[in-house]
Formats: sequence, C-alpha cells, structure tokens
Amino acid sequence: MHKARITGINAALVSAFFLGLAPVFGKAAMGPDKFSPLAVVALRTGMAALLLFLIMVIFRRKYIYIYTAGLLGCALAGGINGLGSIFYYMGLSRLNASVAQMLYALYPFFVAVWLRLDKQPSTKLTIVRIVIACISAILLTGAGTGAIDLIGVGFMLIAAALYAFHIPINQRVLFDVPAPTVTLYTLISMSAVVIPAYLIFDRSFPTLNTPWLPVLGLTAVTFSSRLLLFTGVKHIGGMQTALLGLGELLVAILFSHLLLKETLTTVQWIGMAGLTISLLLVWFERPTTHPPTHPHGLLSFLQPPDFPEDFYKH
Repeated sequence: MHKARITGINAALVSAFFLGLAPVFGKAAMGPDKFSPLAVVALRTGMAALLLFLIMVIFRRKYIYIYTAGLLGCALAGGINGLGSIFYYMGLSRLNASVAQMLYALYPFFVAVWLRLDKQPSTKLTIVRIVIACISAILLTGAGTGAIDLIGVGFMLIAAALYAFHIPINQRVLFDVPAPTVTLYTLISMSAVVIPAYLIFDRSFPTLNTPWLPVLGLTAVTFSSRLLLFTGVKHIGGMQTALLGLGELLVAILFSHLLLKETLTTVQWIGMAGLTISLLLVWFERPTTHPPTHPHGLLSFLQPPDFPEDFYKH
C-alpha cells in the first residue's frame, strides 16, 4: 500500500480516537455549577487555535503562509463548522454522550451528498459502507435508549450536516496546502464564530470552584483531532476520512460506559458490529486521488494558484 495512503488511514483512525473522547469531556464539562454549552465550545476552540498558533510561530513559521483563495476556503469551512459546533454542544447538553455521538455519526451520509454536489461521486463500495454505517447508527441510536429529546436530535443532525460540509471545502484547500496551515486558519475561523456567540448570547462566567480539567482535556483532543483529521483528508480524501472517523463511536461508547456509566443493549451492540464492518472495508477501497480542479461543482471557486509544489518544503 502506498505510504501516503497508510499515513492518511492512520491519521484518520487516531483522529477518530480523539474525536471519540470529545463528547465524554464535553458532557463532563457541562451542567449545573459547571460550564454552559456556549462557554465550552468557545473555550475549547479558542484555546486550541491559540495553542496551534503559538506552536507554529515558535517552530514552524513557514506554515503560517496561505494564499487568498485558501484563506477564503478555511474561513468558509471554519465558519460553517463553528456554527455546527454550537449546535453540537447544545444538542450534547440535552442527550446522553453516546446517543449524541451516534446521531453525529450520520455525517458521512452528508459528506457524500456535498461531494456529489461538488462533482465528486462515491464508489459503489463507499456507498455500501455508508448504508451499513447509517443503519448501524440508527440501531445504536434508537434501541433501548428510552425517551429521546427531539430538539437535541435536531441539533445533532444539523451539526452533522454542517461538519460534513466543511470537510469537502477543506479538501479543496488541502490540494496544495499543508494540514497544519489548514487546521490553524480553520480553528481561527471557528473561534471567530463561537466566541462572539458566547459573548453575545451567554456571558455566564464560571465560578472559582468550577472544574477546568474536562475543558482542558476537550481542548487537547480538539487540537489533536483537527490536525490529524486534515492530514487524513489530504492523503485519502474527505469521504474515506469521514468513514474511518466513525471509529470515534467505538471510543465514545467505551468511555461513556467507563466514565459516565452509560450502557448499551444487545441491538445496539449489533449496530456496533455493523459499524466495525464498515470501518474494516476501507482496506478494499481504491486509492483516492486529489479532487479535480474543474470549473464546475459546488466548490469550484476554490482554485489553487500556480506556485511550486515544494513551496512549503523550503
């Protein structure tokens, strides 16, 4: 297997591990005498962006450069995902962590829709994997969970659709921009949405006794998962990264069980088995090429300029 593809698969799987921890830390950070949903999303996004910026200023200043169209793409992706993050944590505050993450796991279906609109059709195997994954997520979500907050469900589905949209946008930018650069400007753009939303609509400040450890843990997994996510997208494409990202469900369910004492039924474990099959089928997918820079499609306005491919290596 090509080295770049192995790198992409490994990055996507490790990213999924960190993403799976996000709802656990997020759920632990929210509640009475803790942080509000808007405070959580503002703090974790802003601190993750600041951390990456400081690291790049000190160690990798060359990665700060980005061309105008790339910056526009990151700003668009970050703005969309920032709005999605608000819906995500609002939904998470109303649902169990495992149920919330299972609903969010429908995002590969939305990725396929956005890529189709961008003139990037999925393979037959990818479509089969999406169907298996979606059925598995439905089994995981609907079986034995009791009454489910429909508003919370709606918030999570909106979050999934918006998260899915930012992946093909950044895939365009990642055609010739390093993953750290895309991660930085996407996180900054997300911060430009979620921090004002917190200051305008919330402004509930934590007390001195509020535990910060869950928020710091959430910041760490946000920083790590985003960087690895875009590394995966760069090497194996948005669709395959999204499907491998469903491995986050396994992590979310495991740690929700261990830390939050949430349980699963037999039918839900059947859904887990189906999801695992969908993940394993990645080894039979054909290698993904970079998206064509055609003048048509939903994201055709994001065209890279002509400069040497090894620009960032100097």
